[in-house]
Amino acid sequence: MVKIKDRNTLAIVSGLIGMAGTTLVDGVSRRMNISKRSYREAAAGMFVSKGETRNWRGQILGVIMSSAVGMLGARYIVNELSRTGRDKLVPKGIFAGITIGAIATVIPNIIPNRVRPKDAASNLSYVVTNVIFGLMATIAAAMLGDNSLFDTPPQNDYLQPFEQTTEQKLAQSGRTVDHPLSARRPVPARPGIPGQNADETSSLVQ
Repeated sequence: MVKIKDRNTLAIVSGLIGMAGTTLVDGVSRRMNISKRSYREAAAGMFVSKGETRNWRGQILGVIMSSAVGMLGARYIVNELSRTGRDKLVPKGIFAGITIGAIATVIPNIIPNRVRPKDAASNLSYVVTNVIFGLMATIAAAMLGDNSLFDTPPQNDYLQPFEQTTEQKLAQSGRTVDHPLSARRPVPARPGIPGQNADETSSLVQ
């Protein structure tokens, strides 16, 4: 199977695969009357009126906007897989789906949306839909991405410090630095105790 070697292309493909799963689960939820509004209608409601979200133009707009958010989320997933590796795909996919869904939920609070439902069942359906997106997009990115996208060395391995420490500078000049805490602090003098001589007092101080 031909692997994808470009991260942006991989994000587009895996994002569309994740959106296919989102559309399927969202359609089932809508037919079972769990969700009062489909994901497409809720996405289109940020830009058009409530009546426009139900015609074919509003549906196309909802698909385009949902797909755009899905591709951005898939780009985040690809970056995370490149940074952390392709193991434990299920927890990584669930985490990514919930995170991306939370961000997508905040957007309607910034832009007025009269279409997005406020009931718990619809929003729980959206959470499940986001988890499905995260799982499918993560698995698709891991399977379709070329190995070269995930074999990059950690950044700390090749980012060298640009300024030497004081110890390094002194080591190059052949000098040593005494740590200020290494010197023994003098013991403060204490008044003598009646019945003891000076030697006994000094031994108690030590």
